[in-house]
Amino acid sequence: MTKTCLLFDNDGTLVDSEYLCNLAIAQQFSQLQVTLDVDYLVEHYRGKKMANILATLGAEHNVAIPDNFLPEYRQRVARLFEQELKPIANVKKALDKLPQKKAVVSNGPKFKIVQALALCKLQHYFGEHIYSAYDLEVYKPDPQIYLQVASRLGAHPSECVVIEDSITGVTAGSQAGISTLFYNKTKQQHSLPHVIDFDDMAHLPELIADLSQSSITLK
Repeated sequence: MTKTCLLFDNDGTLVDSEYLCNLAIAQQFSQLQVTLDVDYLVEHYRGKKMANILATLGAEHNVAIPDNFLPEYRQRVARLFEQELKPIANVKKALDKLPQKKAVVSNGPKFKIVQALALCKLQHYFGEHIYSAYDLEVYKPDPQIYLQVASRLGAHPSECVVIEDSITGVTAGSQAGISTLFYNKTKQQHSLPHVIDFDDMAHLPELIADLSQSSITLK
C-alpha cells in the first residue's frame, strides 16, 4: 500500500527535547526538596501524559503538586528550548526527501509544539497540520489519537506511517493498526505488531519507500 501520509511525534522524534523537558521537571521538583535523576526520567516517562507524570512522581515522593507547578514548568521548558533546542540528527535531510503529506501528533500542548518546530526551523514541513492531544482530548498510548488525525487528513490508516521515539507512542501507532517506525536509539525491548525499529533518521526515506512497496514484513 502506497504511503501518502506521515504522522510524526514531536519530542524526541523531530526535536531533541526529551532531556530538556525532563531537566525542567527535575528543576521544578528540586523546589519541593525532591531530587530526581534526569536520565531516569527520560527512560521511564518519555512520551507520557504530563498530568500522569506529575501525579505519579508526587505520589512516589509524597509531595503535593502546587497550582503554580505546571505553569512554571512550561516557562522553564520554553527558556531551555530557546537556549539549547536542536532538531534530531538527520531529520531535516530526511524530511527534504519525503514528499508525502506530513503532520505532527504530540501529547504536548500546541504552543510547545509550535515553539519547538519554529526554533528548529521545521515548521514549513507541516504547515497547519499540527495536532495536540490537549485539543484532540485523547492521549497516547490510546490509538484513537492517530486514527483521529488520519481521518482529519482524509487518509486511511493503511496509507499512513507513524514515526515515534517512545514505547508510549509506538503502542498508539501499533494498536491503531498503522505501520509504525520506532526511532529506537536506546534499543528498548518490545513485541508490538506493525512496528519496525531504526536508529538513524537518515534511513527514514528508504524505510517508508520499502513500506510502500510492501517489501518489509512487519513484526
